[in-house]
Amino acid sequence: MKLPGEEEAGGGVGSSLIYMVIGVSVFVLIVLFAVFRSNDNKRGGSEYLQQVQEQKEEEVKQEEMAAIEEAEAAPKLRAEDLDFWDMYPVEEETKPEADAADAAESVATKNPYTEKAEREKEEERQREEERQREQEAQNDPATDGKHTLITNRDGSEEWVLISPYLTKNTFDFTKMEDKAGLKRYMENGRKTSYVGVDISKHTGKVYFPSLKAAGVDYVMIRLGSRGYSTGQITLDENFKENIEGAIEAQLDVGVYFYSQAISQDEAVQEANFVAQNLEPYRAHVKYPVAFNMGFVSNDKSRIEGLSREDKTAVTVSFLDAVRASGYVPMVYGDKEWLLKEVDLTKLQDYDVWLSQEEEIPDYPYRYAMWQYNTDGVLNGIDGGADLNICFVNYSER
Repeated sequence: MKLPGEEEAGGGVGSSLIYMVIGVSVFVLIVLFAVFRSNDNKRGGSEYLQQVQEQKEEEVKQEEMAAIEEAEAAPKLRAEDLDFWDMYPVEEETKPEADAADAAESVATKNPYTEKAEREKEEERQREEERQREQEAQNDPATDGKHTLITNRDGSEEWVLISPYLTKNTFDFTKMEDKAGLKRYMENGRKTSYVGVDISKHTGKVYFPSLKAAGVDYVMIRLGSRGYSTGQITLDENFKENIEGAIEAQLDVGVYFYSQAISQDEAVQEANFVAQNLEPYRAHVKYPVAFNMGFVSNDKSRIEGLSREDKTAVTVSFLDAVRASGYVPMVYGDKEWLLKEVDLTKLQDYDVWLSQEEEIPDYPYRYAMWQYNTDGVLNGIDGGADLNICFVNYSER
């Protein structure tokens, strides 16, 4: 059964629902329309922007083409059109005074630490150069101070090691004076050397008073010799005349013997021969008895086959025999003979008479007498004179 008014109430609700559905649908349609409209606008805007961009690119291309056409139409540049160096002024040559002033200013403004570093660097460079020079000198026999040059009899040259065990000479040749061709060694203004000559039959006639007047102090006279081929011992033809003439002129006297001994027995025989012939003049023989052994020029001598040891043994035998006879023994030789042909380590007990025709001899070891000229000019001797200087006063020995 229906209650009163029930039907009318139900009809109102249905109408409201229908209106609400219609309103919602209209709203949805409006929203959808708005969305579609917005999409159309966006699509239209993009197309518009694209058209503008394409238009700008077209304008740029046209401008580039116009620039290219204008460049091609312009006149071409030549090499002389590029001469723009005159745009820059030529610098004047710096004056030396300005350079010096700049250098002085630079030095004045240098950092002291920089200066010290530069000095140390320069000092190190100099030390390195000095080390290199010393190394080169050590490798060069001419400058290492350990070698001396000799000239062999065949003319060849050879560097010989200087022995550290032999006594070196200590002469200071700045003290050597040359007066009238005669050498004198001066110390503190006083002559400490003695002038001598050596003579033989080959010297010819000798005027001993003239030698004395010329300043000669002593004479070394050849007493005799042994033949280099026959082996025969002979007395020098002028020995007696020479020694008596020297004694009469009050000159000091020494003698020498030219040896060709090939054994120690022959050497002793030669020494005995010297002693026998000196006996009448013993009191006047103040200077040494010298042993002179050597090769001969342009021929073969008896001693050619002797070894260095043999020649040394022969020399020692002669000198020992001379000493036993009461005279001062001495060995004569040039630099080549003394350094190569005999063993000087076995001759250290004997004085040396060096023959070397040089202004300053470079013989490294000690010597007592030096023959410095074999063709000198001297009053009392006709022709060339053999000049000597002695550093020992044998007359007071």
